[in-house]
Amino acid sequence: MTRSLTIDPVTRIEGHARVELEIGDDGKVARTLFKVMDFRGFEAFLKGMQVEMMPTILARICGTCPQSQHLASAKAVDKIFGAVPPRPAVLLRTALNLGGLIHSHAVHFFALAAPDILLPAGTPPADRNIMGLLKATPDVARKGLQLRSVGQRVAEVIGGRGTHPVAAVVGGLAGPLTPERHATLKRLADEALPLTIELVETARKALLARTDLVEQLPLETAYLGTVKEGALDLYDGTLRLRSPDGTQVEFEEDDWMSRIHEEVLPASYGKITFCKDSSGTPIPYRVGALARLNCADRIDTPLANAELQRFRELGGSPCHQTVLYHYARMVEMLYAAEKLAQIASDPEILSPNVRTAPTHAPRSAGAHVEAPRGVLIHHFDVDDKGIVQRANLLVATQQNISSMNRTIGLSASKLLDAPDEALMTAVEFGIRCYDPCLSCATHRLGEMKLEVVVRRGGEVLREARR
Repeated sequence: MTRSLTIDPVTRIEGHARVELEIGDDGKVARTLFKVMDFRGFEAFLKGMQVEMMPTILARICGTCPQSQHLASAKAVDKIFGAVPPRPAVLLRTALNLGGLIHSHAVHFFALAAPDILLPAGTPPADRNIMGLLKATPDVARKGLQLRSVGQRVAEVIGGRGTHPVAAVVGGLAGPLTPERHATLKRLADEALPLTIELVETARKALLARTDLVEQLPLETAYLGTVKEGALDLYDGTLRLRSPDGTQVEFEEDDWMSRIHEEVLPASYGKITFCKDSSGTPIPYRVGALARLNCADRIDTPLANAELQRFRELGGSPCHQTVLYHYARMVEMLYAAEKLAQIASDPEILSPNVRTAPTHAPRSAGAHVEAPRGVLIHHFDVDDKGIVQRANLLVATQQNISSMNRTIGLSASKLLDAPDEALMTAVEFGIRCYDPCLSCATHRLGEMKLEVVVRRGGEVLREARR
């Protein structure tokens, strides 16, 4: 029998997705399909454009992580023209990415995820949101939103615009940091660190008190993240794949096409990806905060490195507890705040030397950064005039789709006969651990919907919509 339920307003998922569950003869979940329903077509309409325009255009894919999109394109364009940015420009670009990460992680945890973690179990859906959090824990919610604003202001000071930055150009930055903007940057860095320390402690205590929640979605996978001499890095470094058995393989971003394989899904606008392990076998993997902490040997800022050890005491190393993506984001946010303070105090960021001239004619190239949601790669094939012939954008959410499918199955398996609201809440909670950005993965602006369809033998047994 088919049942349907429409839930309005939309709550705490970015983008429009459809989830299909196939039930086997044993009554258990046999197959899941996370279908991204939105389409926007950036990779198609970039063809024919001047490649030096990519940093400005591609920042507009997303309003949540435009800094990372901006920088991935800028790094690719640097390589296309052989323009290696000077150290002051690299420092400022790194700080721009850190500001974006602080903003994004603060928004996700405190506006989207925290109602599941900080509010009591059984809180009604109408109160399980940022407004409910403001009522129940006003100080925590206020400070979380304050930290989000700090990250946004950092992006504005360095990037020229808070949402769609314009500062990164071929070979570095469009202009140097002025003393006035430097003073603002230092003030923001001084504000971010104590806020982050306090909020990380709040999140850790909340998760330690909810071991039932923490342990409900274990999933053993491989992980892909960026390291520099073994330490966590969000702007530069080599890509490290850590397999479930603990073996590791590292490769340069220039080798990504020989390592990462993309497949088009017939029922979704989001591609699925696999990465070759040390034996050359393509395997599914996860990216994002949890993956980065699993891949890194250490963090090179003291407070975040100490927090990393607490994280590993709780979840192990590698950590396969999907719910601890939330804790991993808090560890990274602490790292970002510490690193931002270091950069803001480096006198070299006031240098006027922030741009290198091109050294050769255009050639095809790609580059990566760590976006808040994981590894982000922009690759452009160009002609001898620097006109884009092909653009390939490998975003984090699509790399997590195969694992999200498995997590959805775990989330729903015990609630197939439960009321619609319980089933929807469980599925959405599992998806939310990954902080997916469906607009980023598919490049479309649209409504934020979620649909769950349960089938057996092709027959629709149940539908639920939010």
